[in-house]
Amino acid sequence: MPLPEHEQRQLQDIEQALYRDDPKFVRLMRATNPRVQYERKLKHALLGVVIGAGLLAAGVVTHRVYLGAAGVVMVLLSLVWAVVSWRRYVAGDRPARSGVPTKTAKGAKRRPGQTRRARMMERMEVRWRRRQEGNGGMPRRTRN
Repeated sequence: MPLPEHEQRQLQDIEQALYRDDPKFVRLMRATNPRVQYERKLKHALLGVVIGAGLLAAGVVTHRVYLGAAGVVMVLLSLVWAVVSWRRYVAGDRPARSGVPTKTAKGAKRRPGQTRRARMMERMEVRWRRRQEGNGGMPRRTRN
C-alpha cells in the first residue's frame, strides 16, 4: 500500500534536510547500499568489455595473437562479471513479497522468500510444540 501524498512529501522533505545537514552521512549510506555497489561494479565490468574489445581489435590489426587472446579473455570475464552484477542490481529492485503462505508441490505451506533452512527450523518448532502438547510431534490424523 503506497504512502499518502502528504506523507511522501514529508519524507522527501526529511531526506532533503538530511542531505543538506549531513552530506558525509549521506555518502556513507550510499556507499553501503548494495544497489550502489552493484551499479558501480556493473559500470566497471562494462568498461572492461570496452577495453577488452579494444585489445581484441588491436590484436587483429597488429596480427598479434596474444593481444587478441587477451582481449577475448577480458571481454568474456567482463561479460560474466557484468551479468552477475546486473542480476544482483535488478534483484535489489524487486518489490518485497507479501508474507502470504503458498502451497508447495507436496501441499505444505511455504512463505515466499523463506530459505530452506528457515522452513526446516519452522517445521522443527512446530513438531516441538506438538510434542509439548503430548501429540508426539506427528500431525494429527483424521479418520475418513
